[in-house]
Amino acid sequence: MTAWEENVLKVVPYVPGEQPKEKDIIKLNTNENPYPPSPKVDEVIRNFSVGNLRKYPDPEATDLVEALAQRYHMPKDQIFVGVGSDDVLAMSFLTFFHGKKPILFPDITYSFYDVWANEFEIPFETRALNENFEIKKEDYFCENGGIVIPNPNAPTGLACPVSELEEIVAKNPSSVVIIDEAYGDFNGESMLPLVDKYDNLLVTMTFSKSRSLAGSRIGFAFGSKKLISYLLDVKYSFNSYTMDSLTIQIGKASLEDEAYFRAKVNEVMETREWTKKELEKLGFSFPDSKTNFIFAKHESAKAEDIFEYLKSKKIYVRYFKRPRIDNYLRISIGTKEEMEALVAELKAYL
Repeated sequence: MTAWEENVLKVVPYVPGEQPKEKDIIKLNTNENPYPPSPKVDEVIRNFSVGNLRKYPDPEATDLVEALAQRYHMPKDQIFVGVGSDDVLAMSFLTFFHGKKPILFPDITYSFYDVWANEFEIPFETRALNENFEIKKEDYFCENGGIVIPNPNAPTGLACPVSELEEIVAKNPSSVVIIDEAYGDFNGESMLPLVDKYDNLLVTMTFSKSRSLAGSRIGFAFGSKKLISYLLDVKYSFNSYTMDSLTIQIGKASLEDEAYFRAKVNEVMETREWTKKELEKLGFSFPDSKTNFIFAKHESAKAEDIFEYLKSKKIYVRYFKRPRIDNYLRISIGTKEEMEALVAELKAYL
């Protein structure tokens, strides 16, 4: 090791799902929406003047914040936007988890949480999901420096009842509790109505899944006025211009097409339920997903073998070689045609 390397922050990075370069594949490994974004988004892109790019974007992303305020019936000063929910969550870790007590999150969950905790030198402890991959609310009724719970959870797909999450928030008035609702639009229940009741509750969301805008990186959060003001202070101390001008207008356009949004979310959920039935016929079992993916294991075939077989047939799903979940596959919901092709290949393999 050279002398200067002694001063380098060394972390184990988050590993995203594989992004294959080959063509003619069925990509079911990164929970992307299989449908294009709203036609209103396409219209914004086609009419966007490149001359606008010579100027800095609006640091407050005013047009997007106003559209979010209208869509979710929330005051503008209770909304924070960032470059994807990863940016929103990272800023939240940096802002709210600055104490000496460990923060808490599930042991099987979004694998970026421990990366941020290590990167920002935040002490943390994980709480084990039960044998059915469910959160045990009592595990969070203790002293802590903060709590992060995704709802629905990833990669399991399970949703925790809002009533139980509210108990966790209520019993931790001295900690900020973040509920990560990246997949919330496929669930039907949100903690958003409780934001005004609890000033320590932050609810984060994203345009990547339900709004088909993973490539534009738009995330947002709702919280008390005080929580959001602290988040903004850290953001502006880090980078004022985080969201580009085109992305702001793309996000606004997406929010203005509620009918398209609802139709595509419903289509994904209908395909999800069809896929569940087909997988059960083939001997798969899985938690009752409330997301745009299914977390499945087979009664006799090994997950890793199925993963490799599907990959050889140009169908990509996600495999995690980790304790407790190393015999599961996370399968994103594609179009009906894509899921039919998946089922056909699974039948052939089995």
